[in-house]
Amino acid sequence: MSQPLLAAQLYTVRDFTKTATDLATTLRKIAQIGYTAVQVSAIGPIPHAEVKTLVDDLGLTICNTHIGYDALWHDLDPVIEQHKLWNCRHVAIGSMPAPYRTGGEAAYQRFAVEASAIGEKLAAAGLTFSYHNHSFEFVRFPHPTAENPHASRSGLDIVYNESDPRYLQAEIDTYWVQHGGGDPAAWIARMQDRMPVIHLKDMVIGGGEQQMAEVGEGNLNWPAILHACQVANVEWYAVEQDICQRDPFESLTISYRNLSAMGLA
Repeated sequence: MSQPLLAAQLYTVRDFTKTATDLATTLRKIAQIGYTAVQVSAIGPIPHAEVKTLVDDLGLTICNTHIGYDALWHDLDPVIEQHKLWNCRHVAIGSMPAPYRTGGEAAYQRFAVEASAIGEKLAAAGLTFSYHNHSFEFVRFPHPTAENPHASRSGLDIVYNESDPRYLQAEIDTYWVQHGGGDPAAWIARMQDRMPVIHLKDMVIGGGEQQMAEVGEGNLNWPAILHACQVANVEWYAVEQDICQRDPFESLTISYRNLSAMGLA
């Protein structure tokens, strides 16, 4: 089993990372909370070398990133150079591009093949490639079998079943799996040894609707989720909250405090 390490997903504080000065202040706050790593996502146009200096000065690790599909598919060499500079082994894509979402089952299959090809190139450079899910991938497509002619499978099933597990790994997001009607712990267990980074966020009901919440402040089954993470050998536990009901730094603090109480810090 892995020894878990907590990271802050910078997308949570994206409004405070647009300039190098803002990023420096944000990283300092994150380190003061207690996080030892960050996932770089949605920051401003800051030179990669400057980002490296800022994290090094605070003793932070860049555990992974979210990179746009165009760069991954058409301009991969600079992406590899960026990650080598940052000593960051893990590359991820934050979502499936829109044309694949609306193209039906064949589009999901095409994405699985293309993502595997990207991952193979990254693997040759010593990097991993992961897919970060939302809930739209839980759309279902007919998949009849001899035992059950009415069987179906989800888009996320296609992404992982029809990609090469050596080259496309998972970045399961606990909130979005639950939002799509899936079981976060079951999906984590299914990705054993195929998921270096997980995204942790909780879910509550507010105003009759599902809302994102700090880890431990909502309704997800955290004992089951964290046990599944251990068994799956998750390396990095990244706290993310796309939408916060309070100051996002306070939200990151609450999640860190609750995860610490669960034995993760």
